[in-house]
Amino acid sequence: MKKLVIGIAGGTGSGKTSVTNKILDRLIAHDNHESVVVIQHDSYYKDISKYGGLTGDKINFDHPDSLETDLLVDHITMLMDGKSVEQPIYNFTTHSRLPETRHIEPKTITIIEGILIYTSKALRDLMDIKIFIDTDADERLLRRLKRDLIERGRSIESVMNQYVTTVKPMHLEFVEPSKTFADIIIPRGSENAVAIDMVAVKIEQMLLDRAKGARS
Repeated sequence: MKKLVIGIAGGTGSGKTSVTNKILDRLIAHDNHESVVVIQHDSYYKDISKYGGLTGDKINFDHPDSLETDLLVDHITMLMDGKSVEQPIYNFTTHSRLPETRHIEPKTITIIEGILIYTSKALRDLMDIKIFIDTDADERLLRRLKRDLIERGRSIESVMNQYVTTVKPMHLEFVEPSKTFADIIIPRGSENAVAIDMVAVKIEQMLLDRAKGARS
């Protein structure tokens, strides 16, 4: 059966992972969870050694060029062809890739998460469903603050400086315009239970249709 690739995009702190988990909860209830793998675009950030000695505070991590998207495209293509891949593991504190990798086996459903996944046509063309999480800017900022302060051990000054200098400008230049490529836009993120249910039903129907096609 042909693999199903789903993109889930949205601004930083929009609730992409929460929406993904809600969809997974629905699939788990219908015994489809073992057929799903989630891949974070963030794992494909370039190692800091690629920046010619620049320190993390001088790098624009919110620009598409900060990610090795070509490698992600190669990995998704391999998974669709039934081949396993070795995904990079990125350390957000040191801005470097770890020596070890994450082994990923091909699954029926591949979910790709990231703020910039729709800026690449090559990546978009691999997706069967493109979802954009549309969340209020203030709410996204608060979530980003909480994540970077608690999970990544950063100072509030560095987080706010990055937000003003790169996060917000790059959102306006790349992320917000990319929602025009989305098939489905979900306002309010994981709070929008109706939209999430509709997406889950669509995924299940596509799986059924492809299973029928594979048997015929």
